[in-house]
Amino acid sequence: MRSSNQPIAEDRDNEPNSSLKRLLQVHEGDFALASLDTLRVEWRRLYRCEPPRISRDLLVRGIAYRRQELEHGGLGKTTRRKLKTLAKMFRTTRRLAPDPGLTLKPGARLVREWHGRTHTVTVTEDGFEYGGTSYSSLTKVAKKITGAHWSGPRFFGLVRAGTRSDKGTGNA
Repeated sequence: MRSSNQPIAEDRDNEPNSSLKRLLQVHEGDFALASLDTLRVEWRRLYRCEPPRISRDLLVRGIAYRRQELEHGGLGKTTRRKLKTLAKMFRTTRRLAPDPGLTLKPGARLVREWHGRTHTVTVTEDGFEYGGTSYSSLTKVAKKITGAHWSGPRFFGLVRAGTRSDKGTGNA
């Protein structure tokens, strides 16, 4: 029997997402012990698709990641762009480079002097900004500055000596 001081419906809430919040709280640590069928149902609910044929451990990790993503937000634009680049590289070459490239944080400024003039480029979430114009790559900025094709990272001094592009040229 229920005592008189207990609410009749404990799950009534005025918040629009209260059922989702309750579900997240109820299942918080339960997936380590959940059945495979329960995990698959949760995967379908979170991802709105059939779960892949992966190990139980990976299924738990995927569910935990998706919950974290819903609670705190997903990957940033820079990370998503880097992952897309790696996926494209894998699709075309069937292998991944050990270093996907240089990582520049938004807000960083790159400065280069060219023909007596100082050029400043600002790194943004979506690429680069130079002279009030947005560019998707440093190579496009370098071409704008020089009028010729240059490797953008090399033009701005971001490629170290001895890297793959320097081997065999005598520049190392």
